[in-house]
Amino acid sequence: MAATVELTRFKVDPDKTEAMLAARPGMLADFRADRDGFLDARLIRLPGGEWLDVVEWRSPEDFAASRAKGANLPGIAAFFATLGELVSDEQGTLAAPGSTR
Repeated sequence: MAATVELTRFKVDPDKTEAMLAARPGMLADFRADRDGFLDARLIRLPGGEWLDVVEWRSPEDFAASRAKGANLPGIAAFFATLGELVSDEQGTLAAPGSTR
């Protein structure tokens, strides 16, 4: 089964950027500890104060279960608290797995 990919584009107020980046490791640690099927995440800075979070899940069911939990742990809540406007949120299937690692 191909991995499910979550693509979330959002804005962060410039005065919260450092807090968001500082909260990121805690969010990822909580995801690893609490979210079955969490595979990886990459945060990309885009022009215009926007960010793209690319999160890979083992399956659509794992992604849905994670969504249902919301910000249930402190590291996740701290990261989410820094986010501003949601620009877009999409889900897809990884078509060609590969890595540059």
